[in-house]
Amino acid sequence: VGGEILFIEAQKMSGSGQLQLTGQLGDVMRESAVAASSIIRSRVPSSGVKAVDWTSMDLHVHVPAGAIPKDGPSAGVAMLAAMISILSGKAVDPGIGMTGEITLSGRVLPVGGIREKVLAAHRAGLKRVVLPKRNEQDLEEVPEDIRAALEFVFVRTIDELLDFVFDAKAKPAGTARTGKKPRAAGSRARKKGLPRKRAAAGAARKRGSSRTSRRSAAGGSKRTTIGARKRTGAPKRRAAGRKS
Repeated sequence: VGGEILFIEAQKMSGSGQLQLTGQLGDVMRESAVAASSIIRSRVPSSGVKAVDWTSMDLHVHVPAGAIPKDGPSAGVAMLAAMISILSGKAVDPGIGMTGEITLSGRVLPVGGIREKVLAAHRAGLKRVVLPKRNEQDLEEVPEDIRAALEFVFVRTIDELLDFVFDAKAKPAGTARTGKKPRAAGSRARKKGLPRKRAAAGAARKRGSSRTSRRSAAGGSKRTTIGARKRTGAPKRRAAGRKS
C-alpha cells in the first residue's frame, strides 16, 4: 500500500535568532531540524544563502497534520532544502520528493522504508525522488511499473543534494533515470526505433538532419541535439575496379 508523504514548510521573520519547530515532531525529527540550521550557518555562502544577520531573524519550520505525531531522521534533507529555500529566495520544484538523514559533516545517510516512501511519492503524483546513494539497492523491492514511472537521483553529500534541488544545470554524481533497472550516471540513451549498434549509422545516413534525445540531468531534463556533421572539401573515395 505504501506510506504517506510529509510536507515541510519554512518561514522567516524578525526575531532574535531562534528556531521554532511545530507539527508535533519527535525528538529525532527536531534534532534533524537543528542540524539543518547548523549546517546552513556554518556553510554560508556555499549553501546558496547570502550573509544573514541571525541575531535579528527567527526561522519557523512546520510540518502540517499537527495532530499526528511524527519522528525519524528521514526528513533531514527536506528540512534543509526548505530552510535554504526561504533564506535564499530560490523555490524548490514541487514535483520533487526527497528522503535522507543529514550529518554536520555534509553526508546524506541511508534510511529505512524506501519501498513505502517511493510508493507514496508515486501515489502523490511526484515525478522525481532524491534518495541516499546507499539506498539504491533497495529499489529492487519497488514494483517495476512504479520504478519506470519515476526518475531517481542518488546523492552521497549535501552538496550533491543542493546542486540538484537548486541548480537546474548541474548534474550530481549518482543521477540516474530508472526504468526496469537503475542506470549509472552519464549512460547514453538508446535512439528510439533503432538498435543500439546501428543508431549512430542511422543518424549519419540522413545528412543535414538531426536527432534529439532527452536525458535526465540534475534539476530537470537536458535537451541535447545530435546531428551529422557535413564534410566540406573532403576527397571522394574512388570505387576499386578496372576501367573498361
